[in-house]
Amino acid sequence: MAKSKQQQEAHGIGQIEHQLNNQMEAAAEIQGQSKLDQEIKKATHRHLNQSNEHSE
Repeated sequence: MAKSKQQQEAHGIGQIEHQLNNQMEAAAEIQGQSKLDQEIKKATHRHLNQSNEHSE
């Protein structure tokens, strides 16, 4: 069965987020992470965890 357009878009967004996260981690390994980058990453993970809890 074909996925709905919204499901396809959500899957694409997830792939983009995953790729950007990988790029961010690679850059951090090469350059080191700034304090601001670390705080943004923590906040993002908290937000994602809260979103996942509410959607279940």
